[in-house]
Amino acid sequence: MSINTVLFDLDGTLIDTNELIISSFLHTLDHYYPGEYKREDVLTFMGPPLYDTFVKMDKERVQEMIDHYREYNLRMHDELVTDFEGVFETVKTLHEKGIKLGIVTTKMSPAVHMGLKLSKLDQFFDVIVALDHVEKAKPDPEPVLLALKQLDAKPEEALMVGDNYHDILSGKNAGTKTVAVSWTLKGIDFLKKYEPDYILEHMEDILPIVGVTNE
Repeated sequence: MSINTVLFDLDGTLIDTNELIISSFLHTLDHYYPGEYKREDVLTFMGPPLYDTFVKMDKERVQEMIDHYREYNLRMHDELVTDFEGVFETVKTLHEKGIKLGIVTTKMSPAVHMGLKLSKLDQFFDVIVALDHVEKAKPDPEPVLLALKQLDAKPEEALMVGDNYHDILSGKNAGTKTVAVSWTLKGIDFLKKYEPDYILEHMEDILPIVGVTNE
């Protein structure tokens, strides 16, 4: 069955927020646990919802830590977020060819809209499923299924594209084909363990998968 729908994770997939996220974690953790965390320590925190990370550290102050993180993250957003090569052009082509496009992310809506606006990708996405739109985050299938419902799309005709394991698992749990991006900060060998259906070396590699030629 042909693919007519592509769902994208945002951070680390469409826009390079890696430095922003690492900086936000270090800023927060240095406030609560001075000198205890280094850059390499926070890489494992990237991807899942903030609550899942901070609740393991301090159940009493988890919301306080989330608020501290988000204040810095939003304040530094435009300064630290950059583009990935080829993303804008590829998403533009998919949009022009009539492929249904959606965002499925574990970020909250305000930060999602900031990232899409900064990268000028906002013009291509009518459907956004953020953390505040669902009861259960990826890897649960709920966010992917909600995006598919809003796009009037079927799982078997869709791709879920991401840079982390919970993107792959959420797509699999929802019944879509799954796509891992090789520019993941996790390292592509890590994502291969979750058996994505496709791996992209460059974003434009997605075009033949959906039967689109870049002309």
